[in-house]
Amino acid sequence: MTLPTERPPARPRWWRRPWVAPLMVVAVAFLAFSLPPYLSFDPSRSRVPDPGFFPPHFVMLSMHVLFGSIAMITCCLQIWPWFRARHPRAHRLIGRVYVFGGCLPSGLLGLVVGLATPYGPVTRVSDVMLALLWLGCTLAGWRMARQRRFVDHRRWMVRSFALTMSIITNRLWTALIVVMLEPQLETTFHGDVALFVSTVAALAAWLGWTLPLLVAEWWLERGDAARRRRRTRPAPTGHDPIRTPAGP
Repeated sequence: MTLPTERPPARPRWWRRPWVAPLMVVAVAFLAFSLPPYLSFDPSRSRVPDPGFFPPHFVMLSMHVLFGSIAMITCCLQIWPWFRARHPRAHRLIGRVYVFGGCLPSGLLGLVVGLATPYGPVTRVSDVMLALLWLGCTLAGWRMARQRRFVDHRRWMVRSFALTMSIITNRLWTALIVVMLEPQLETTFHGDVALFVSTVAALAAWLGWTLPLLVAEWWLERGDAARRRRRTRPAPTGHDPIRTPAGP
């Protein structure tokens, strides 16, 4: 009697991840707004004030933004299941660009720029932690891929992706916090604009990357929990359609 053969897993359809295209649009729109001032290499167009005590600040900030833009664009393709399944060689090549042409140089430059931030010590601690976690998660994901531990590779790269895209949520939080706190400028902040700006920057800096990382961890744990339930689910009882031949 011929036993039924197991079907190979179906390839993911490109349209089964409807969030991929909006994510790419948001990333491109964000870069179109954020990147031009730093491509000009004109310090007067910088959106971050010069700290004064670190002359290379603007140049390093510009390079940080440029390499970070490479990371943002490449990671949009890397997290697309259809692209990974249909173009595995391109996935590997773009992954190397993401790691070595985007995250690592941008993370190292971000570490230096974060130490020289003009927004105060609370923002400084956040920027340094973000840079270290970004570098650590990305390197861990790359190392897992080199060891062919692809499940662990995927988990670390989900975290790296969340930290890569956290700059977008940082800007969203900045706008929201400004709207919420600006009416308190003359009361809570006693008219001190510098205190107001440093407070907004610190809140946005911490919320910008901690919340996306928590969401990424929740999403990973949610998937792991679903897999554990499938493994522990009892086998269905009843009539077995595959019978063994009866004895003589």
